[in-house]
Amino acid sequence: MEKLTQRLQALLDRAVAEQEFAGMNLLVRRGGEELAYVQAGYADAERGVPFSRDTIARMYSMTKPVTAAAAMLLVERGQLDLGQSVSEFLPGFRDQTVWQQGERVPVRRDVQVKDLLNMTSGLAYPGDDEAGREAGAVFHQADQALYGSAPMDTLELANRLGRCSLAFQPGERWMYGTSADVLGAVIQQVSGLRFGEFLRRELFAPLGMEDTGFYVPEKQRHRLAQVYERAEGKLLPYPTNNLDIRYTQDVSPAFESGGAGLVSTIDDYAKFAQMLLNGGQLAGVRVMQPGTVDFLTHGQLTPWQLDSMWRSWDGLAGYGYGNLMRVMEQPGMALCNPWPGEYGWDGWLGTYFCNSPANGVTVLLLCQRRDTGTSSVTRKIRNVLTAYL
Repeated sequence: MEKLTQRLQALLDRAVAEQEFAGMNLLVRRGGEELAYVQAGYADAERGVPFSRDTIARMYSMTKPVTAAAAMLLVERGQLDLGQSVSEFLPGFRDQTVWQQGERVPVRRDVQVKDLLNMTSGLAYPGDDEAGREAGAVFHQADQALYGSAPMDTLELANRLGRCSLAFQPGERWMYGTSADVLGAVIQQVSGLRFGEFLRRELFAPLGMEDTGFYVPEKQRHRLAQVYERAEGKLLPYPTNNLDIRYTQDVSPAFESGGAGLVSTIDDYAKFAQMLLNGGQLAGVRVMQPGTVDFLTHGQLTPWQLDSMWRSWDGLAGYGYGNLMRVMEQPGMALCNPWPGEYGWDGWLGTYFCNSPANGVTVLLLCQRRDTGTSSVTRKIRNVLTAYL
């Protein structure tokens, strides 16, 4: 594996040297054992702090697979039904409307829990269309209250999103939106615990994920990476809140975002990933049943929902989608050389997660650059890994 490690190191070194990223690290595991770990650049370039194994990163949308796993824990215990209407838990979802040809019309059916897991709810992220503008107004209000005495909490934000009109009829198609944030509120209502406390008790503590949560304690704050943006070929600090998440990550938030709120380290997230590859257990501790993991890690979209996803997101070509993760179904369509059946997701700042059940491989990449998602560097890494593994 020495040649593989050298190639991966060269890729990261080049990305930092060419100002693609200030810093990043990469972990590759197979069969529960580490194959390669490489790092390059800085977690805080201004202070000269290297990006290292214990660097804490903002996961943003890599929070979503954790939220899906939490929901499926409730499903396997008989506490949550995928066909239940979200309005049973959140009154803001009663009597919803849908934007249709510039007008609001009633929903044909309620948004269901399964719609939240599959991004087929019609719930929008802030954007330029009617539904996106309504969602944007909610997040603007939340951001205005973020540092005040009464910040918007998980349930309030979800109920306000429910009162926004949907972008399309529930189940009609796929669209990336706030479904995971609403799902976090549903989990809170069903479990009777704050969403973050449920995650801590049921996933983080049993798996030993000590550096994962919705904020960074003061003693660990020096390990939190800075966020950067690329402008005119250079990287500049980007200390900005996003989606009602405090940039500083310095207090336990009122809104625990199921879609974007977690921070973690590369080794912590690897424990979650390995638990899934092991069929729901890690180091002799079972947190989820094998049949639940099997359901969690397979695509769930109908053909018409899948078609709408491929038409809206080039980077998902060849992938199916289900339970807040992409699942590789048609490798020949992909923009990189993937493994059939692999699943995972990425984040707004370039964090990346992939599990491949066929060969027992986990790939984790952490970095902190705005508007990155799955980057060209990530796809190059994937091509190298598929060639060697």
